[in-house]
Formats: sequence, C-alpha cells, structure tokens
Amino acid sequence: MLYLVGDLQGCDDAFERLLAQIDFSPSRARLVVLGDLVNRGPGSLAVLRRLRGFGNAATCLLGNHDLHLLAVAHGARRLHRGDTFGDVLDDGERSAHLEWLRARPLACLAGGWLCVHAGVVPQWNAPGTLALADEVGTMLRGPGLAAFLHAMYGDTPTRWTPALQGLERWRFVVNVLTRIRFCSAEGELDLQTKEGATAARPGFMPWFEVPGRQTAGQPIACGHWSTLGLVNRPDLLAIDTGCVWGGALTAVRVDGGRRELVQVPCPGHREPGA
Repeated sequence: MLYLVGDLQGCDDAFERLLAQIDFSPSRARLVVLGDLVNRGPGSLAVLRRLRGFGNAATCLLGNHDLHLLAVAHGARRLHRGDTFGDVLDDGERSAHLEWLRARPLACLAGGWLCVHAGVVPQWNAPGTLALADEVGTMLRGPGLAAFLHAMYGDTPTRWTPALQGLERWRFVVNVLTRIRFCSAEGELDLQTKEGATAARPGFMPWFEVPGRQTAGQPIACGHWSTLGLVNRPDLLAIDTGCVWGGALTAVRVDGGRRELVQVPCPGHREPGA
C-alpha cells in the first residue's frame, strides 16, 4: 500500500487519527509525506519523532517550513512570531532531528507519481526535476549547508536557465520545488501571490495550467497551496487541504492505479492569515 499525505505542519494529533483511519503499519504500507512536516501546529517534535520511527516506510519531502527550521537552527534566519518548532530546537535529540531533516529529498517518484512539495516550472520534465532536486539535496547533506541557508532566501532569479550555477541555481530550484504557485508561460515565477487559483496576476497562471509544460502527462502530487484546496484530477493531486487552518488532513492511496481519498477533520491550530 502506498499513501501520499498532505502538509502536516506539526499537527501530530490529526496525523495520528489519519494513520488510524488507514490502519497504517510500517511493515505493510508506505507513506510519502509531501513536505511542511513542521511549524504552525503544536506538535512539530512529535511529528518528527513519529516519522523518524517509521524508517524507510516513510519518504518525507522537504517543504519551505522544514527548510526554515534548518535555517533558524543554523543561525541563518530568526524565529518568526508564529513559529512553533521551538520544541525541536530545545529537544535533547535536536542534532539527530536536524541531521535526519537535512537528509530528506526535495522530490521523488513513487507509484508513478512525481512528488514535490510545491510544483515545477514548465521547462522541467520529470527526470530533470528529480536530477535538480538531487543536486540540491547533495548540497544540503554536505559541508555547504550553512552557507547555502544564509543565501537561500530571495525571489531571484525569476526564470530558469540551465546556465545558472552555484547559489543562484540552488535558490531557484528550492523556490520552485518548495514555493511556486504561479508562473508565466515562459516560466517566470510570481512568488508573492498566495491566494487561490483565480488570484493570478495578468500574464501568470497556476504552474500546472501552463500550456505545453514538459511534465504534461506525468502525474504530479503536491501540497503547499492550502488556498487552492483539493485538486483531484488524472494528472494532478494537490492535497494541502489546510489542516493547520481547521480544514482536513488528506491522504490518497495510489498503489495499483488506485485513487482512494482519506481525510480527517482538523480542529485548526491557527487562524487564516496568522
């Protein structure tokens, strides 16, 4: 059994109920969690402990909140007023949690699905996306982590070219895989608009609506975009359904060509916009 799971954001209570709903056992099922494991919810430490305990039965992607935790831990960013991963930073196993987190991938292929946290630009195909994710992952696992975290934030470059090198190349890849919502037909990023699909500025559109994108025909699963809501179509599963905001936590079983949706309601630990 293979389940894709949307953004947890430290909502371990809902995650526990979801696991019970699907009768999850690491010995007979596998999870792919689509990033944003931590932050905003009250149980970031509990989520990391639970996922680490699943071993190879859980593939967990890095989302923007997970990278933010790494950046804070390495002194590259300050805590935001709404951050709720202090329990991770204060834990006696802090180093082990952070080492585990930095070793998580930015993308994977599972059950025929290209899995990312946010999305892709139209110039990337599936093999290219996986190769770029692995390139950044190798850097994150290596001695250049701290230097990159200090240079990771920023909205430029705004457009992909294979000629990008070093920190600019890696920043662009991270921005796409963990932050993208809207882009132009040429792949220019708009990283400021965060509302639903109808909020696109002139010349921009949801990344998955770009005509002729190189991943057309490749099923893609993503999270990240809670204001988009659930999208369940043949080539796309967008399953950040706003658990931390009082929506639902979503899992989809996809092995053997299935499309079985499972959701648990969430009480909401944050007000929208907080």
